[in-house]
Amino acid sequence: MRIIISPAKQMRTDTDSFACTEVPVFMDRTKVLMEWIRGLSYEEQKKLWACNDKIALQNTERFAHMDLYKNLTPALLAYDGIQYTYMAPAVFEDGQYDYVQEHLRILSGFYGVVKPLDGVVPYRLEMQAKAAVAGHKNLYDFWGDSLYREVMDGSEGPDSHHSRIIVNLASKEYSKCIEKYLQPEDRFITCIFGEPENDRIVQKGVYAKMARGEMVRFMAEIHAERPEQMKDFDWSGYHYDEERSSEREYVFVRTEVP
Repeated sequence: MRIIISPAKQMRTDTDSFACTEVPVFMDRTKVLMEWIRGLSYEEQKKLWACNDKIALQNTERFAHMDLYKNLTPALLAYDGIQYTYMAPAVFEDGQYDYVQEHLRILSGFYGVVKPLDGVVPYRLEMQAKAAVAGHKNLYDFWGDSLYREVMDGSEGPDSHHSRIIVNLASKEYSKCIEKYLQPEDRFITCIFGEPENDRIVQKGVYAKMARGEMVRFMAEIHAERPEQMKDFDWSGYHYDEERSSEREYVFVRTEVP
């Protein structure tokens, strides 16, 4: 069983907390992207990142001096967004790091697939960015089915009855890199975190990000090996809604705000 999540736009450097175990698997392709971005003018970079001047200048500087093998931060500490704050990896116990290293994968427009303890550098490149690199029309085309294959590869060995299962805690922008290539024998379970509004469940961005982070921490704490174990998740006022859920969609509803 594998769990997929999105990266965060904000990133930070932390080379002190603990050492990185390796670098991401698709470094050759990351180098291609890095060189392509370096070759753009400032205005082209700013347009690619769809950001203000302050963020554009920061990232122009980052790419100009980028070394993909030095001053690396473990990915789980490098991404600095709401989901990661609520996952709280800085207070994980040893066994939880082992769990996420085996089961959790971060999807990235720049790195492709990142393991939690892979060493990364701060960058900005969203998967939906209009990047026509190396003859490809965009980053979805650039990465093709390689992210799907990497996430699925050896998920727990051919003899395991838990393999070929992906728990999707990523945003649509990232999950579609995987969904597009799913095979009939794969089981892809998307988690929905919402609140009831007029007889339907509405998912609100910030709260959903919080809950996705908490779900990763919950699974790491109980060392979940089957998706069904997620049904016990009851943090921040959420509960599993059997009626609204299906084999491919687990719906968690928050009826009271904690």
